Parts: sequence; C-alpha cells; structure tokens
Amino acid sequence: MSDRSQSGAGESHGAQGDILLRMKGLRIEGRADEQWLEIVHGVDLTLRRGEVLGLIGESGAGKSTIGLAAMGYARDGCRISGGEIWFDGVDLAKASDATKRKLRGSRIAYVAQSAAAAFNPAHRLIDQYCEAPVLHGVLSRHDAEAAAKDLYARLHLPQPETIGFRYPHQVSGGQLQRMMTAMAMSCRPDLIVFDEPTTALDVTTQIEVMAAIKDIVRQFNTAAIYVTHDLAVVAQMADRIMVMRYGDLVEEGETRAMLDHPKQEYTGQLLAVRELAKEEAKRPEGATPVLAVRNVSAAYGKVPVLFDVSFDVPKKRTVAVVGESGSGKSTTARVITGLLPPSEGHIEFNGEPLPADYRQRPKDHLRRMQMIYQMPDTALNPKQRIRDVIGRPLSFYLGLQGKQKEARIRDLLALIELEPDDYIDRLATELSGGQKQRICIARALAAEPEVILCDEVTSALDQLVAEGILRLLIRLQDEFDLSYMFITHDLATVKAIADEVVVMQNGRVVEAGPKGEMFQPPHHDYTDLLLSSVPEMDPDWLDRLLAERGEQLRDRGI
Repeated sequence: MSDRSQSGAGESHGAQGDILLRMKGLRIEGRADEQWLEIVHGVDLTLRRGEVLGLIGESGAGKSTIGLAAMGYARDGCRISGGEIWFDGVDLAKASDATKRKLRGSRIAYVAQSAAAAFNPAHRLIDQYCEAPVLHGVLSRHDAEAAAKDLYARLHLPQPETIGFRYPHQVSGGQLQRMMTAMAMSCRPDLIVFDEPTTALDVTTQIEVMAAIKDIVRQFNTAAIYVTHDLAVVAQMADRIMVMRYGDLVEEGETRAMLDHPKQEYTGQLLAVRELAKEEAKRPEGATPVLAVRNVSAAYGKVPVLFDVSFDVPKKRTVAVVGESGSGKSTTARVITGLLPPSEGHIEFNGEPLPADYRQRPKDHLRRMQMIYQMPDTALNPKQRIRDVIGRPLSFYLGLQGKQKEARIRDLLALIELEPDDYIDRLATELSGGQKQRICIARALAAEPEVILCDEVTSALDQLVAEGILRLLIRLQDEFDLSYMFITHDLATVKAIADEVVVMQNGRVVEAGPKGEMFQPPHHDYTDLLLSSVPEMDPDWLDRLLAERGEQLRDRGI
C-alpha cells in the first residue's frame, strides 16, 4: 500500500487556497478540411484548492475543450498548440504521457455528461469504482470496496452496502450520475472536471446530482471545474465564473457579482435567456381536438408502463407533457405514433380513431403527424446531404421531383433561417447542434403536417440556441397553424412555448390544464415538486431548497 493511502488516500497536497491549476495563454487547435484552425485563443485560468470554477457559454465556446485541457488532454481532432498548463508544479502541456497517465484518475478526475455512456455495461459498478485506486496503488481491493460503500452513503445512494454490486442499467439516471461522481472521487483527487453533468437530467434528478456534487466537493475540499451552459445551475455550484464565447474569455468574476452586475452584453444575454414566455392561447370552445389520447394503457412485454392516460391536443395549440424520467412521456408518444400498440384505449386524429399499429395507418395520416427527436445527432443520417434529408419526405409524401423539389427544399431552408446556398449540400456532421435541430424541423415541415410531436427537442442544446429553436417553433406555428405536443422536463421551456400542460408521474396523468392555471397554486404535490425544482439565478437557492425539503428529499434518497 502506498504512502498516499496511509495518509488518507489523496489528502490535499497543499493548504486550502493555494493555487492548484494555472493556465497561461492556452491555445488549442482543431482539424477541419485538412487544416488546423485555432478554437481556443490564448485563455488564462487560475484555480485554487477547494475552489469551484464555472465555465459557461454556448455550444462551441470552448468550455469542454478547456476542461479537458486541465488534464493535459485534447480530444481526437484537436491539439494543444500553445501556452502553459501548470498543475501543482507540473506543466501538462509539455509533460510526458507517462506523467499525465499517473495524474489522471489519481489526482485529476473527470465526470462526463452521460453517465450511461461512460460506464461499461458489462461490469458491476463497484468493480469500475475500484479500478482506479487499485491501478494507481492508492488502495487495496478490500479497502477500495470499503471506501466505495462509505462514499455511496455520503452521496445518499440507496442501500450503499449493496448498490455497487448492480450493473449500470440497474440503477436510475440520477443514481448513475452520482455513482460516476463517486468513481471520480475514488482516489480523492485534488481536481475534478465536471463536464455538463446535469444537462440531460430532469429537474428533480438534477437536484439529486447537484446536491451530491456540492456536498462531496465541500467534504473533501476538492477543487473543481464545472462546465455548463446553464447559468442558473452554475450559480449554485461555482465560487467564480468564466464566460466563454468562440474560444475567447468574455468575462470573469465572483459568482454573486457577475449575477448582480454582468459587465458584458453577452453575459447579460445568458442571464436573460430564461425570460421567453409565449402568451397563452385559449382552447376554442367545442372544437374537435386534432389529437386525442383516450384512456390509454400500455406495457413493454409484461411490464405495464402507462395507466389510463387521457388528454387532448387542440388545433393550433401547444400542449406540453412534463414529468421526470420514467414518467411515461416518451412512451405516450410511441403509442400516439403507432410504434407501441396500447393494451387498452385508443388514439383519435381529428375525431377519428387511428389504427394502433402505424403500419396499418394510411400514408396521409402518417404525413399529417410528424415527430422531431431529442438528439439531432442520431436523428440525421451522417452520410446524407441536407438536400437528401429534407427531400425524402417531399418525394415520399408529396411526390415532388426535379426542379419543384429543389425549390421546395430551398424554401424550407429559408423558412428555418438557414441560407440555402450555404447549407443545401452540407453533411449533418458539418453543422452545429442547433443547425442540426433546425434541419430536423425542416424535415418534419416538408410533409406539411397538422401536428408535430416534439420529444425533448431543446434538452441537448445550450440555452441561447434552445431559445432560437423555441422562437422558430412559435413562429412556424403561427404561419402554418400547427399543433404541437411538446415533451419536456424543463419547466422554463413549458413557460416559453405551452398553451396547456399535462403532468405525468409513474405512467399516469396527475394534473392537466391551461398553462396559466398550472403555474398558479394550489398544485398537485408532484407538480409543486417539479415547479420548485427549477434552478433560480440565486447562489443560495440550492442550499435553501435542501434545507426546506430536508425530510422530503431524504425520503427520495437525496
């Protein structure tokens, strides 16, 4: 056993407040079209022991690239081209691979955005926890297992003595994200890089993970870089914030000072982005809804997942379906689209029952109901050019060919605010996340639908890009009299786009009504939980919430 393990498995290598990490003039290049282009432009960064630094900005700002550079690492297609990265006296920009390997996982750890993708599905969680401390000689296998169970308890994971012997798919998303935080802490590192650890989580699960991260950083006096695009989230976590844009440092300062008095216009835009709120449109009296879910129950195999679900989507209106992961939102969409036949109940389209299986539905019914998916990266074929992506529904549903089809593709690109000449012959891999989602919207519009099912279409996007997508959807609804069923876990998105709200929990509708009523008390207890879990631009919000909800959160294992 090493000296480190005997002295506390990674106790701090210096006094609290000493400078642990310093970057000077950091420059990073990315390779595109056989050329190296600079993507981070001479950034300086200082981090002290026990301090949490928030890196924020929209997609492409360089946040994650800088976070990885703190480990002396550049992802595939990138390289550190200039500057210095001093970690506790070692310049990682010039250090050997052997030196960096010794530090990574031991004194510098990384927590990825997707815990599900980061864990090996074939190995038990405790085996993956123990790998780093055993490999680095910090702890024996026996002591590593004991340390894991202790840390699981500190992170308020259920059954800490046994949960580690499960496989990744046998725990919830919030639990898995906490397990990844535990794994990063296995060697008691001096620095952890958190790369968007809560972006894809629903609001209540996000609270679990934020509380766990904040608690563990405090307990072990660990320095952290917290990468996110959500200023309300980073306000709860960070002592200091750096705002990035296009690889440049825009603004830096103490969290409270920056929230109260941002100096730069771009920082002010990040602060204001949550203010978008569509004026609620009332449901026409006596009108037949374009889409109606009638007493639907459904199961995956023998496991029931939906129970007597009913709600309407009125014509030319937006109904937001909200709830935690596993509440049944996306499963309901699968039933509506005919991908999962219900065990009971049915779907009506303009007052007429639809066949349960999409393969039995007429092509015109398929055309009039389209879907936009959460992850544009996986929804678009990377080998197809944009003209083919948008052109296929034009041919399949409308029979357009030749010049007529070409003209319509260009019209649709202009409609989603992308210059046709610049984008029509690009591949999806040549687009940003927001541009890809706009292409998915254009593909749905190409079929000339009446109703569009939007499944978490902004959850993978940064806030400024997401706001642009929401504004586009609102404008298109007005122009084409579209109806939207908008699946989301983000209450800020609900305020921005919805006319009516359906709240789901454990496969059931627990509350439904006009948006104005749903955001006014009294609420169903579960709706109140969702509403109160939306982070605020107040650094004290999370601590205050945890104190107010102490007993309730302990019951949930937080």
